[in-house]
Amino acid sequence: MYETLTQQEVCDALGTNEKNGLSDAQARERLKQDGTNTLKKTKEHTVWDMIQEQLNDPMIFILFLAASISILLREFSDTAIILAVITLNTTVGVIQEGKAKKAMEALKNMTAPTAIVKRNGAYEKIPADQLVKGDIVKLKAGNQVPADLRLLQVQGLSVNESALTGESLPVAKNARPLEAGLPMAEKKNMAYMSTEIMKGSAEGVVTATGMDTELGKIADMMGEHQGELTPLQKRLGDLGKLLSVAAVVLCVSLFLLGLFQHRNLLQMLLLAISLAVAAIPEGLPAVVTIVLALGVARMVKVNTIIRKLPAVETLGCVGVVCSDKTGTLTENKMKVTQLYGNDTILPVSKVRKRECPRLAQGFLLCNNSVLGKQEIGDATELALLHMGKELGYDKEQLAWQYPRVMEIPFESEKKYMATVHKDSGHETVYVKGACDYILERCTYVQKKDHTEPMTQAAKMKIRMAMETMARDGLRVLALGYRERVTGHSEEELTNHLVFAGMAGMIDPPKKKVAQSVKTLKKAGVQVVMITGDYKDTAFAVARKIGIADSIEQCMTGRELEEISDAAFARRMKNIRVFARVTPAHKVRIVQRFKANGKIVAMTGDGVNDAPSLQTADIGIAMGRNGTDVAKNAADMILTDDDFSTIEKAMAEGRGIYVNIKKSILFLLSSNFGEMITMFLAVLLGLPSPLKASHILWVNLITDSLPALALGVDKNNTEILMKKKPREPEEGLFAHGGWMFTVFYGILIAGLTLYAFHLGGQTYAFTVLGVSQLFHAIGMRDRDCSVFRMNHLENPLMILAFCLGLGLQIMVTEIPYFVSLFHTARLTFGEWKLLLCISAVPLLMHELLLIPRRIFGTRKNQ
Repeated sequence: MYETLTQQEVCDALGTNEKNGLSDAQARERLKQDGTNTLKKTKEHTVWDMIQEQLNDPMIFILFLAASISILLREFSDTAIILAVITLNTTVGVIQEGKAKKAMEALKNMTAPTAIVKRNGAYEKIPADQLVKGDIVKLKAGNQVPADLRLLQVQGLSVNESALTGESLPVAKNARPLEAGLPMAEKKNMAYMSTEIMKGSAEGVVTATGMDTELGKIADMMGEHQGELTPLQKRLGDLGKLLSVAAVVLCVSLFLLGLFQHRNLLQMLLLAISLAVAAIPEGLPAVVTIVLALGVARMVKVNTIIRKLPAVETLGCVGVVCSDKTGTLTENKMKVTQLYGNDTILPVSKVRKRECPRLAQGFLLCNNSVLGKQEIGDATELALLHMGKELGYDKEQLAWQYPRVMEIPFESEKKYMATVHKDSGHETVYVKGACDYILERCTYVQKKDHTEPMTQAAKMKIRMAMETMARDGLRVLALGYRERVTGHSEEELTNHLVFAGMAGMIDPPKKKVAQSVKTLKKAGVQVVMITGDYKDTAFAVARKIGIADSIEQCMTGRELEEISDAAFARRMKNIRVFARVTPAHKVRIVQRFKANGKIVAMTGDGVNDAPSLQTADIGIAMGRNGTDVAKNAADMILTDDDFSTIEKAMAEGRGIYVNIKKSILFLLSSNFGEMITMFLAVLLGLPSPLKASHILWVNLITDSLPALALGVDKNNTEILMKKKPREPEEGLFAHGGWMFTVFYGILIAGLTLYAFHLGGQTYAFTVLGVSQLFHAIGMRDRDCSVFRMNHLENPLMILAFCLGLGLQIMVTEIPYFVSLFHTARLTFGEWKLLLCISAVPLLMHELLLIPRRIFGTRKNQ
């Protein structure tokens, strides 16, 4: 209905005013009446749903089978323990799923979209969920439309509606009333919630929010996106399948061996089930999930939001970081320091009030940013507004005196923006943009109080001034204008201009960037700057922060277009700065680095960065100044827009992988020890050294806590960031992982069987559990003596060891648990003996370090 009304009729129908928008009181009342601008959440899993999911697991089926066989054998205590373990495992899983959901909700809130809205006559930025019907909303390229809008003013607006209408090409919009009954895809004066602004700008009035929007009407048809598995989790899934096959083969072999030895059929069946339980580390999936979740939470503390979980692992493999300059490497607080006009470069501080009127007025009129209660807009445009204010000009007064008629919005390919204004009975166009582009379109040059034809000598003088400003590290913008324009075609508006002058502005590097670049170089990570700035300007900044030290390390977009892929592949090893690039250039740069076998991280904040963010292995968007389109294309978001945060996130990502690997190797070596213990006992014709309940107790109680402690261990980030990036195809058992697992598995099995030989099942059960606790301490760092470790850095490991030992004492000393686990009470002397036997893995950890100390080797973890 709103598409058929004029702009004034729409505002009247919605009880709003295009000039001033709603008042705060009106907005509060409508928000109370209509609710927040959010979609109804999909049906959440109930507790019962989560319980069913936890029970729907092959491992749980094996445990239920073990419990059933225990009942047949009248081993009711074993049955009770197995069922208790199932209950505990299910409870932990449900709790963890609940925590994960809460964590994801918190992350969604942190990345919630915002909207620029006109309230009480002034623009302000508010959370998009606070929008109400009648709000006047400002849109620009890169925004995601925050609600359904009837457009009131449009300047070259193009919207990607593919997610809503299926239309693959962006749709050009206008503000004209339309006839009734048109399908949604043909309503050119409407913008719909969640669609993306590809170019141009506009203002619109909110016509629907939340579930009343077009998106809301189909929200019930949209299923919730399932979280994708990380490569590590996929490899663990493959490992689980391998272990399951191994368990079945071992169980069948063990069962047949028992029959051959004429053992009790049911007893052998229970023994086979016990071996299956020993083969699969039940706590591993939970440990890995918890460690990843805690790692993501820790990364939030270092101003990094992980949108896609695989990015956590991929961070450890990154070999190249391609970084945008403005706002990432620099402060993004531009300040105009020099002006060029009348053949002279002058510091802004020495320019007299109301001097250079055409240059100052043009920069203020050809400008979409706002100085108000909040500074809203592009940093470059805001710097020009501050310059104008310093020179005595008022943008609001100029906009009233010279009203805008039309706009050609800025596009990265064109490198300019143009606006047309009414000016004393005629129209004047102002074109602001990159100096080269503006200069090529100028046929006149502005002098103090007149214009002269543009000559080659004049062009040479301007170019020399531009290069001088660029060498000082200034970003240079030029302004051209033409009076008495007669047509509104882009070709006519942007040719035969008068060159008014240039503004040089500086955006200083952030304080910690130089140190971060140095750290990344030590970590084997190549840092590359990609910018739209001039080569000299880009190099000046790159040199200051240590990215480049020679102009030969810089390449322009034009050079990039003229070079072949083969030649580019050879040169890019030494290129550190790409200047004057387009979005297509960025994609090619990322693709070539990937083709050279590098894992590439790419930063960006604009809509033009989205293709390269998606092409990179890890797309990194800016949280403060990044557009919605860039954030949606990214794998992770920097909430502080600071390059130094990438270094912290990379160190955190490497640490998370190292910790998960430690947990996996610990659990697998422990389980391998249980498997060998059970199999050798039967092979040697011995009674079963362990009951199924013993193995479950060790796997889910004694093992899981130390494994979790290893997963949150504090790593030495200095050492981690001195190593080369991990190869992306590197397996979990690289750098001797298999040998390590087998060696400690055999050692633990040997100690358990030796204890069984000395004193039976209680001895074996105790040594199995406690030896794994000692083993966990050594696992904190396979290359460091336990006497040199700072154990206070991991209080959870101390707690896990003490709690595990206490629980093991409980099952041998408290009568109820003694009868439940069929153990025997131990004397103080026996405990001393068993503790000495159990400490052998830690002793072996120290002995294995001796060759490394002698030969000075240190393995990667």
